[in-house]
Parts: sequence; structure tokens; C-alpha cells
Amino acid sequence: MTQCRWIILIIFIVCWASIYTGAGADPVVEAPNIVLIYADDIGYGDLAVYGGTGARTPNSDRLAREGIRFTAAYASSATCTPSRFSMLTGQYAFRQKGTGVLPGDAAMIIEPGRRTLAQVLKDAGYSTGVIGKWHLGLGDGKSELDWNKEINATPLDIGFDYSFIMAATGDRVPTVYVENRKVVGLDPNDPIRVNYNQNFAGEPTGTTQRASLKMDWSHGHNDSIVNGIGRIGFQTGGKSAHWIDEEMAEVFTGRAVRFIEEQKNKPFFLYFATHDIHVPRVPHPRFAGRTSMGPRGDALVQFDWSVGEILAALDRLKLTGNTIVILTSDNGPVIDDGYRDFAVEKLGAHKPAGVFRGGKYSLFEGGTRVPFILRWPGRVRPGISDSIIGQIDLLASFASLTGQKAIKEQSPDSMNILPALLDKRRRGRTHIIEHAGTLAIRSQNWKYIAPREGPKRNVTTNTELGADTVDQLYDLSKDPGEKTNLAEKYPEKVRELKALLQNTANQ
Repeated sequence: MTQCRWIILIIFIVCWASIYTGAGADPVVEAPNIVLIYADDIGYGDLAVYGGTGARTPNSDRLAREGIRFTAAYASSATCTPSRFSMLTGQYAFRQKGTGVLPGDAAMIIEPGRRTLAQVLKDAGYSTGVIGKWHLGLGDGKSELDWNKEINATPLDIGFDYSFIMAATGDRVPTVYVENRKVVGLDPNDPIRVNYNQNFAGEPTGTTQRASLKMDWSHGHNDSIVNGIGRIGFQTGGKSAHWIDEEMAEVFTGRAVRFIEEQKNKPFFLYFATHDIHVPRVPHPRFAGRTSMGPRGDALVQFDWSVGEILAALDRLKLTGNTIVILTSDNGPVIDDGYRDFAVEKLGAHKPAGVFRGGKYSLFEGGTRVPFILRWPGRVRPGISDSIIGQIDLLASFASLTGQKAIKEQSPDSMNILPALLDKRRRGRTHIIEHAGTLAIRSQNWKYIAPREGPKRNVTTNTELGADTVDQLYDLSKDPGEKTNLAEKYPEKVRELKALLQNTANQ
């Protein structure tokens, strides 16, 4: 056992001597590795183990068989940037300005030095790595980000020892990988420049060269063309560093497996943020045609392959028994999110949000209720839990796991729900806030959505947003699809939840 593991062993003996898991095992006395697989736009009903019918997902299903499948788990927001911010900081994103969906050239919105989930685990002696989608900004914002030089604010400044990321999303420029502080594979004789306001002279766009695109756009996504696909934003140069969309899952997964291999002799935390099934959905040719749902379904199969590669690496290195693996998603599903990939036409009977209403961008349950599976063989008894849990609670829970305390001033909304995460019989939260433009709150089986002006439907994605000018109240135990508004029938419950929402949001 390494010196690092001995130190953490002592912490665990002191702090966990009287805590047992649901499996009735001996007290936990050794620090587990932690792998957080954070999917992108995968809805509650997309995985087969959650009732999905459009794609086979055997590796995700294996995790569920061997761990706890949670049915009331929540991302904090219905879009990616705020969910990721909340998960890493333990603070609801609505509390901080500038945490909406970011452009690819945004400054980092988590200030360097902040005690994040990664920093908590690093303080406990873990090696920490992030691989995949970032979308929390890069650079300190004091000057325009120069992609051709070292970047002065990256995941390395908020607790990660290693990072291999895309700056934002696959549909946004810059279309390059960033390793630690530098763009990967950049030719200094062909510098890259990025602009979100205007195109560079002579560069084609998805509008001017639409006929040449290998994937057409349905709305937006018609700025710079890279790999035959229109993007959001403009870039020029840096051609040697451009990613190939079809290879992205292999690149990210390969880096994740390498990180596990390199850190196998000491405790590690891997935040593996896959890009599948976010647009543009361009799976590797070996996954193309694997489902009847077109690229969206095929990308879902590709995601499950990535999960399988992580599990296989843990098995091969004999790390499975001492590794917590969590699989979850940043928000609910979206079908047409900007490209003509036939996702709507080929959806068939598959229900990406399951029985829930809405999806990405929505205050209805489909926007923030997400898959959440936790496996820790020998320590966590497999099963199903309907306990309310939130991704925002990972910081405080893993602080507890490693004998530390969360700092309330920096992570005010993170709760220690470790007992519920490790035991399907234990309860988690009594209430949780959901966020998509405005706020909603779930308390026990009741859901309250605050009034909001604006459209009820996103016309580009055809998503019900949950907006209304009146109070909305739903009994999720009887009406999980939020079809019957009970606000007029139960005015006292409305007043109770409205007050709870206001008090919680104003803390």
C-alpha cells in the first residue's frame, strides 16, 4: 500500500469506524477510487435500464445491476453549463451571474482557488483528472484569450491535476482539444483565432456553403465549417489541431483509460465528461446504423461503449472492488437541437424523458430528473432507490467520505447525503430546487413551479418549457407527467412550497 493510501486509511478508520454500508459489510477502511461518468443530454428514459427501447445499453445496464439505480436524482439545471457549475462547486448556479450556457471563448466561471469537488478530493490525497467536455470557460477574463499561448486559468487551477478537454461543446468553436494549458497539436505557423461576433475574411460558413455540408443545420449552427459541419461561432487557422468528430469518443475514452492506468497505484478521481449524445451527433462509422433512431440512437450506443471501456479497464487492473463508479447526465434530453440528423423522424416509440414531461431547457421533470447509478462492489448493496438526491450534493458527500467538511461559504447548497448514496434504504433530501430560466422546487412528492412570463414552448427544439403566468402544483406520486395542475385545489400547499422555495433561494 502506498504512503498516500496509508494516510487516507487512517482518516477512514477514525471517521468511518461506526458507519456501515447497506450490504452489511465491515467498516470502510480504505479510500475508494471515484469515477464520475457525466453524460451529455442523455435523458431519464434513454438508457435501457431506465426503460429506453431505442438502443441497447448493456454496460450502463451492468452498472445498474451491480449498484443502486436512483429514480429521483436531479441535475441542478436543465442545461449543461449551470449543471456542471453546481455539481463541481456545490452552489446553485442561479446564485452567480454569468453561469448560463457559455460561448466557447468565455472566461472560466469558477474562480481559481475555489474549493471544488476536485479540490476536496485532492486535499484528501487523490490524483484528480477531468477528461471530455468542459463548458465552464477558460482564461481569467482579464484579457482576450489567446489560444496559441498557455492558458492562465484552466481546470488545473480549481483542483484538477490533469485535464484533457474541449473548451465548450462539439457544436461551438474552437473545435480543438486542450490538454492542461495548451491546445493539442497546434502548428505555430497556423495560429488559431476565435470570434463570436463576426466571421474572418474569406472563411466559408454553413450559410454560404450549405450545399457542401455533410450534416445540414436546422436552426443556428451555421457559422464556421469544420469537418463538413457548421458550428456556432467563427474561427480561422489551427487546422492541424482540429478534432475529427467521428473519433471524439475514442479520443476521450482512450485518455480516460490511460489516466486510470497511470493512477492505478494511488487513489484517484476521474471526472469523465463524455460528449455523446450532444449535437452534432457524428458517431464513429462502426456505430453508425446500430439503431433505428439514426445518429442520436447510434451515439447512445457509442456512449455505452465508452462506459464499457471504463468498466473493462477497472476489471483488467483489478480496481473494480475499490472503485465507486457513478453514471449520470447533465440535463434532460433534446431531440432536434440544431442539426438535421433525423432524430425527430426516427424516434419511434422511444421516450427519451421516460414518463416525464419536458426535456432540456424545461422546468418540468424531464429537464432535470436524470439517470443516476452508483456502484461500489462489496460495499453497496444493489437495488433501486427512490430517495431524492442531487448532483449538487456530491461535494459535501465526498468530503464526508474522505473525513473532511464542506465549507458552507463556498458550497452553500451541497448536503451530505452519503448514507443515501451508499444504501438504498436510507433517505436523502426532503426538497431540491430545479432551475431553467426560473425556479421550481420538489418537496417530498410535491412539485411547485413559480410563475414566469414568456413562451410555453421552445419553438426551435419543440420542448415544453414549464412556463406559465400562474402557480403550478403537481403531485408527482400520482402524476409524474405533471399533467394536472393542483394549485387551485391546494392553495395552502402552494403557499407552503412558495415560501420554502423563496427561503431556500434567498439563503
